[in-house]
Amino acid sequence: MSAAMIAVPAPDTPYWLNLPYWLVGVILIIALFGAFQVYYWVGRRLGEKLYDSRIGRKVGRARIEAVERVVEKWGALAVYGCFWVPGLRHTLPWVAGALRVSYPWYVVASALGCLTWAPLWWFGGAAAIWGYVQLASHSPVAAAAVAVLVVGAVAGFVVWRRRRRRATADEKAVIA
Repeated sequence: MSAAMIAVPAPDTPYWLNLPYWLVGVILIIALFGAFQVYYWVGRRLGEKLYDSRIGRKVGRARIEAVERVVEKWGALAVYGCFWVPGLRHTLPWVAGALRVSYPWYVVASALGCLTWAPLWWFGGAAAIWGYVQLASHSPVAAAAVAVLVVGAVAGFVVWRRRRRRATADEKAVIA
């Protein structure tokens, strides 16, 4: 328990820009909620033009259509769920806008998502950073080993994803 107390700063002491830790978290939650509202209204305004936009071309029509199927099936519940799925987090809100999901339900779902997802990252991220700083202060060798492991894991994941995409593209080319 003492390690957790060291890893997360006290909620009432100055943390970032001389603001208390809890207030920084509230500001982050409000900023995330605001970003989700912007995503919705951009999607609602652009509608079908999303497919032809730079973001739409980058994401790809097939992926956007897959997200549309999720939104059509689950509605505002999909908005809440998108917080927990990295690939959907920043694509589903503008698709929800383009599909004209009920805005009051969208607001409720995105508010609940912000209130449940953001604090986990806020506390978890702070705990990971402060824990790493504590590890580095006690054992720089162990901190370096952890850094090498994390970089290796990220590099391995990137290589694995690229190979998988390449294999899928090759299979599609053979089929076509």
